[in-house]
Amino acid sequence: MSILLAVDVGNTNTVLGAYRANALVRTWRASTQVDRTEDELAVMIQGLLAREELGLDDVDAMVVGSVVPPLTLALTRLAERHLEGRALVVGPGIKTGVRLRVDNPSEVGADRIANTLAAHRRYGGPTVVVDFGTSTNFDVVSAEGDFMGGSFAPGLEISAESLFGRASRLFRVPLTPPKEAIGRNTADCLRSGIVFGYVGLVEGLLVRIVAELGGKARVIATGGLASTIAPLTKAIERVDDDLTLEGLRLLWELNEK
Repeated sequence: MSILLAVDVGNTNTVLGAYRANALVRTWRASTQVDRTEDELAVMIQGLLAREELGLDDVDAMVVGSVVPPLTLALTRLAERHLEGRALVVGPGIKTGVRLRVDNPSEVGADRIANTLAAHRRYGGPTVVVDFGTSTNFDVVSAEGDFMGGSFAPGLEISAESLFGRASRLFRVPLTPPKEAIGRNTADCLRSGIVFGYVGLVEGLLVRIVAELGGKARVIATGGLASTIAPLTKAIERVDDDLTLEGLRLLWELNEK
């Protein structure tokens, strides 16, 4: 049973997807632990696959997009030991099909390249991908499928934790929207400011970005917190949870031809 394992390693979470041919058959989300060894990663992945009555023996190859160098190395070693080295690590020197129209192409993360490729294949361009993770990345895709740059903002959870950590009389609240913007207790005041305030950040940046694109672009959200913010704004057209994994699969496909 031939499985391609796509691994998207972020600073907070690692998302894995199992592909059979071009079909995504299962996804998993795990916390990113920087000090995991290749053996520990193998045990974790084996455990996840076992839930689907699969094992590492069923994995034919792996494609890795990582912003955490120690885990990039550990996953490469895992592939050497268990997959006969059949791993593609997204980085300089591979085929991407994406032109990087930025000042320093080497600074562009694997996740942004994957998002650009998948977004253009699925939605055309110009498109803005809003990737809600540790940071919130705005990835701008041209009509031709080029990566044009974008912006970074502190992620929703980081923003909230900064407030909770520095204000001694405030306490942690769930990051869910209250019924009204005007809070009548401390918890609702916090939730209003954090959640609705973050929506304002997203909408404000999108207004500027779309204007610079000529006033028209599709806006797609992805990432772990996309489902929290997207329903609260009309600026986001749709949520595509598997966009980055699909981009990684497409990168594997491009480099296997």
